[in-house]
Amino acid sequence: MAERTPFSLSGALRGMFQRQSIDASTWEELEDALLKADFGPAVTEDVVAELRAKVAKYQTSDPKDLQRMLREGMEERLSRFDTTLKLSDRPAVVLVVGVNGVGKTTTIGKFAKFLGVHGRSVVIGAADTFRAAAVEQVATWAERAGAAVVRPQNHGQDPASVAFQTIEYAQKNGTEIVIIDTAGRLQTKSGLMDELTKIRRVIEKQVPIAEVLLVLDATTGQNGLAQAEAFIQHAGVTGLVLTKLDGSAKAGFVLAVQERTGIPIKLVGQGEGINDLTGFTPHVFAQNLVG
Repeated sequence: MAERTPFSLSGALRGMFQRQSIDASTWEELEDALLKADFGPAVTEDVVAELRAKVAKYQTSDPKDLQRMLREGMEERLSRFDTTLKLSDRPAVVLVVGVNGVGKTTTIGKFAKFLGVHGRSVVIGAADTFRAAAVEQVATWAERAGAAVVRPQNHGQDPASVAFQTIEYAQKNGTEIVIIDTAGRLQTKSGLMDELTKIRRVIEKQVPIAEVLLVLDATTGQNGLAQAEAFIQHAGVTGLVLTKLDGSAKAGFVLAVQERTGIPIKLVGQGEGINDLTGFTPHVFAQNLVG
């Protein structure tokens, strides 16, 4: 039995735009491709309606015009949100939240490396104290990234006190950026959100929180967002980090998640290596997606 080729939005669009003219099948295929790429029904309908109106207005039947309009429309939609990381405070404190399994710990390591490459000193607070493995994992990634790490002083130490000690470390050593790891799951959702609220309260008595970044696994798409909505409601999220954005199969999720949450994507991870995390640039993303 032949192996199925994974769906690629850029591949599907490329074939469509190489045709001679825009016809009824073009619109059907475009809608199908956007849905397969996890744009979601509402965004897909909106994008297609917008493109139909532009094609009618400019009276064109050239698929190359449609390609340009789609690219420009995507870039415009993605650019409605400010993707800049706000890290001007000293120390700038970044709280990283998200459900277990989305790549939160590896993202923290990659983010520390990303900041280090840009000349920033970083300390990571291992405040996911409910899982011993989490402390070891984040410490390993900190070492790879060349960042300092503040671990719990004893097993099961209160996460807020680890956050407190991490900020004390940064203030004492002049460290520019503090990244705080947090638990992704407790016995109850309310318990987890209470814990995050407590961490925030303790930190804000010392310094302002610069960013609260929610990590989402792009491959889980809309389902992953549903799992993370409690964080959006309760954690004061200021930016999204999308991990595992390796192909274009779920590329539509990038647009859909910003429009659905009203929260900008600030970082994207596109591989497993420590250098595979970058800032999010709408122009580049739209260009790579649509061609």
